[in-house]
Amino acid sequence: MKKEYDILVIGSGLGGLVSALVLAKEGLKVCVLEKNNQYGGNLQTFSRDKLIFDTGVHYLGGLSEGQNLNRFFSYLEIMDGLELQKMDEDGYDRISFGNESVQYPHAQGYQNFVEQLSRYFPEEKENLENYCEEIQYVCSQFPRYHVIGKDHYNEEILHLNTKRFIESVTQNKKLQSVLLGSNFLYAGDSENVPFYVHALTVNSYIQSAYKCVKGGSQISKLLIRKLREYGAEVHKHSEVSGFVFDENNILKSVQTKAGKEYSARQFISNIEIRATMKLIGEERLKKSFMNRVLSWKPVSSCFSVYIVLKSQSLPNFNYNIYHYSSEEQVWNAFRYRKETWPETYMLSSTASKHHPEFAESLTAISYMDFEEVKEWENTFNTVADEHERGEAYEKFKLEKTEKMIEALEKKIPGLRHAIRRIYTSSPLSYRDYIGNFEGNMYGYMKSSENPLKTMVSPRTKIDNLFLTGQSVNMHGILGVTIGAFNTCAEMLGKDIIDGRLIQMINNEGK
Repeated sequence: MKKEYDILVIGSGLGGLVSALVLAKEGLKVCVLEKNNQYGGNLQTFSRDKLIFDTGVHYLGGLSEGQNLNRFFSYLEIMDGLELQKMDEDGYDRISFGNESVQYPHAQGYQNFVEQLSRYFPEEKENLENYCEEIQYVCSQFPRYHVIGKDHYNEEILHLNTKRFIESVTQNKKLQSVLLGSNFLYAGDSENVPFYVHALTVNSYIQSAYKCVKGGSQISKLLIRKLREYGAEVHKHSEVSGFVFDENNILKSVQTKAGKEYSARQFISNIEIRATMKLIGEERLKKSFMNRVLSWKPVSSCFSVYIVLKSQSLPNFNYNIYHYSSEEQVWNAFRYRKETWPETYMLSSTASKHHPEFAESLTAISYMDFEEVKEWENTFNTVADEHERGEAYEKFKLEKTEKMIEALEKKIPGLRHAIRRIYTSSPLSYRDYIGNFEGNMYGYMKSSENPLKTMVSPRTKIDNLFLTGQSVNMHGILGVTIGAFNTCAEMLGKDIIDGRLIQMINNEGK
């Protein structure tokens, strides 16, 4: 049984779905294959006690009118369908250290960002203004950050180092730590990471910060609905297990574990780059390319604690808390000692449907090295393929959960009395559900020393196979969306993609 398509997309993470929809809108016959029970990769949510929890997407930036993600989502025709809630304008993120009671705000809007922090650092106002100018400048140098424009990277910008840059903006050690406070969004390495990673991440949220009311999975649901409207096929429980090549090294078709074969003219892989390489086969890849990818270090994984609260037991807060055991911790937040874990955590709350002034749930996330769960690495467990990992694993999770609750109680005294039920996920859950190598959160570590080492072209050595997704270049909702448009520009031609987007921008407000 063989089906023929113009485009076959492997993996239904955001990059795969966006690429598929851009191409389906061009009238191409598109098919998306997903191995899991749920579409969406990092957009997946799960439901417990009739509440929705996000696995990856906790908030979105750049979604107000005229801003970049808004424009991309408008082009994809999903913007109007999103149920969004704007986060606290005077502090969508709050940064705190040790036992201090102060929470330093990151506010929406550049002027407001400067004003809110100037209250705590009055003598730093000019430095804060320079910081805002610089992050905007760096973002402007990136292909498609402003939807249309540059088609290549400014190499000088790529080599800027976050640590050196932040130290050049201000001498104030506390302010340096506050500006870096949300570096959880790029895995907590501010010493080595290129400054562009920091700028691209932070800038979108300063423009505007929103929560998805019913979780991040509404993005994938809307994309799939649109794909079907444009005649595309989307199949889950369809794990690709093999590539079939012709004698000219052109990819002809893929085979799934269930024994089906899908043929297409062109293919896009939205799965982990190492998994893609395995499917291609070593003999078809350059040794130098393979060695380069295999030398990449995955960014840290995490341990998440999902807390269901008793009704009306805890006030809701419309912002994220990033807490560090000390100011110095910020620079290398992903490094921790097991004895003092969690030294860092991100905490967010979800408002109760019936009593919005109260929270119905909390999510707390901290870094966790894959090493900590290595003894269970040969176990596999998802909804579609359930297996127990055993008693020792359950004990391990309980101990970690207890440590997390202990840490959170310092911030929210009496939290225990408000808890109704607790669920957790470990690096193994991220690996099994999302397919990330060692359960990493955001692909691979980037270094300002050698920024091009972890950048990969969407084109591969196989003429009709393209790449997209977070293990290729940029991560995050915006980064992956931009990456998908770049992949499509490689396939259709930059002029066609730019033309469509210019047309849409010109029609705005008409």
